[in-house]
Amino acid sequence: MSRFFVTTPIFYVNAKPHLGHAFTTILADAMTRFHRLMGEESFFLTGTDEHGDKIAKASEEAGQSPKEYADQISSLFRALGPMLGAKADHFIRTTDPEHIKTVQKVLQKVYETGDIYFGEYGGHYCFGCERFYTEKELVDGMCPDHKTRPEYIAEKNYFFRMSKYQAWLIEYINQNPDFIRPARYRNEVLSLLESGALEDLCISRPKSRLTWGIELPFDQDFVCYVWFDALLNYVSALNYPRGEKFKKFWPANHIVAKDILKPHAIFWPTMLKAAGIAPYQSLNVHGYWLVRDTKMSKSLGNVVEPKQMVDAYGTSAFRYFLLREMAFGSDASFTEEALVGRLNADLANDLGNLFNRVLSMTHKYFEGKVPSPAAETEGDAELKRLGRDAMRNFQGHFAEFRTARGLESLWELVRALNKYIDTAAPWTLFKNKDKARLGTVMYMLLEHMRKIAVHLWPVMPEASVKMHEQLGCAFDLDKVNLAKEPEVWGLLDSGLAVAPTSNLFPRVDVPEPAPPSVHDAPAAAVNSTEGPKAKAAESKKKAPDKPAEAPAGPAESIEFADFQKLDLRVGTVLSAAKHPDADKLLVVQVALGELEPRQIVAGLADRFSPDDLVGKQVVVVANLAPRKLRGIQSQGMILVAKDAEVTRLLTAAGSVDDGGKVA
Repeated sequence: MSRFFVTTPIFYVNAKPHLGHAFTTILADAMTRFHRLMGEESFFLTGTDEHGDKIAKASEEAGQSPKEYADQISSLFRALGPMLGAKADHFIRTTDPEHIKTVQKVLQKVYETGDIYFGEYGGHYCFGCERFYTEKELVDGMCPDHKTRPEYIAEKNYFFRMSKYQAWLIEYINQNPDFIRPARYRNEVLSLLESGALEDLCISRPKSRLTWGIELPFDQDFVCYVWFDALLNYVSALNYPRGEKFKKFWPANHIVAKDILKPHAIFWPTMLKAAGIAPYQSLNVHGYWLVRDTKMSKSLGNVVEPKQMVDAYGTSAFRYFLLREMAFGSDASFTEEALVGRLNADLANDLGNLFNRVLSMTHKYFEGKVPSPAAETEGDAELKRLGRDAMRNFQGHFAEFRTARGLESLWELVRALNKYIDTAAPWTLFKNKDKARLGTVMYMLLEHMRKIAVHLWPVMPEASVKMHEQLGCAFDLDKVNLAKEPEVWGLLDSGLAVAPTSNLFPRVDVPEPAPPSVHDAPAAAVNSTEGPKAKAAESKKKAPDKPAEAPAGPAESIEFADFQKLDLRVGTVLSAAKHPDADKLLVVQVALGELEPRQIVAGLADRFSPDDLVGKQVVVVANLAPRKLRGIQSQGMILVAKDAEVTRLLTAAGSVDDGGKVA
């Protein structure tokens, strides 16, 4: 029997699950279900990565031991799968005793072959990445990922002879084009490998600096580097080296986001080679989920909580949107409006309407029973040809992790069936008492609907099962052969009783836009005076001058909890420039102690020149929802103090570290 083994990366427990974790989990689950439908014995692995500097630091900040902290966050990831309708076959933790034993076995094996040696090394260590960087890898002296200056550390450590396998890895990737996919990431890895000598990998941390890790079996004064530990979960979960699961399911198909490409594409294959383990089958790399075209960030307040989306729209719609929206390997943008748009257009209008119309007509014309078909027309034959192509394309794309293209292929059939209803006009056939033709038309629709329901089980299993029930045929995985579905016909038995209607995907309203924010305020919060409403107002004739009014009194009272919602931070303006399409707007880059400077579009150009702002410390509303102002993304708001004649930047009385909070 053919077998399929798929993994998510094990998720690092320094933060709770977010949209990216949800997508990877759903994708792995969908691929597992797809291969089971194709008749393959499948195994789905996920879990949590729990060692290293960041966990030790996070647990200390939380006032917990590392194990207590890891237990707490790991439980959130364990609960993520069931919430998303995903059923992993195994959930591994790197604190599991069996995993620790496997890591130490592999370390000892590689050590005894001479591929681990002791040496002294001085390098630029990024605690965020938990790795050393060379001078040439730094960008202006900063970590390329975290945009922070690494700490120079010189210490004795153990090293893995990764450089020994550079030539082998280049050759292997070139000879196996599906080893890393899509091609852009394979080319990126090859470019990195061919650009210069691959350095050996530091695989230990002295206990004098870090104790939260797996102890090296050959030196109790050191613990294992977190990546060398974490990557081995993919074989320890299969009870390597002699476990039956390892013999059955290895090699793996890994799913990772592009930010961990290098460890999986370079560290992991060379580790496997050194340990005498066959390379994995494929590394499948997806892009980032952006929120309104902006990278998710806790400081921006734009992190999407998967549970909120599932509670609001259901597991099926959420799974469908993620798998349909992200093109394999590319970034995708998440908005609630886009999710609702997909739900209403694809699920309610196309698929839901198809099921409801056909089931209702079956009750009206055939007393709710699947009719027997008669002779087919050329139009029927053309519809069946289109259906076969749609299903073959769906299967071909899914086999290569291209879920968005696969679903688009299937929806060609969904839309064709809706069009077929309008063309065949069952109501006219019924009126003309052409029962034979009417039976053929209705069977053509119902059998294709069954096929669609089968193909959708990997994407939205709960809805697929209900679609089968509405068609009078229970879903039975043991009786499905998806590979044959494009060719077989007539598996829906005539005489089956179908549901009278279907309301699987009711239309939902587009979420109400956020209430006007202080982006639009013209006084102390000066950031977006150039929105569409402002431009319309400026185009009107000015009203006659009025007598001066008395100063306004205090605004409406708020509770302290309302004030606590504001995340006000002090930052330094790094640069400022005129907005290319708006005279009153400046595009400002502000350092807020984050990985990257914050870009803010501020309505300050009529009061400040760019040179007036550079180097100044300002107060920023850091958790204001991002928005585009005249085509440029703004991620916050700069506060000013203003009276009738003077506008001044709101700032601290003395110098404050970037990112300092106003409380």
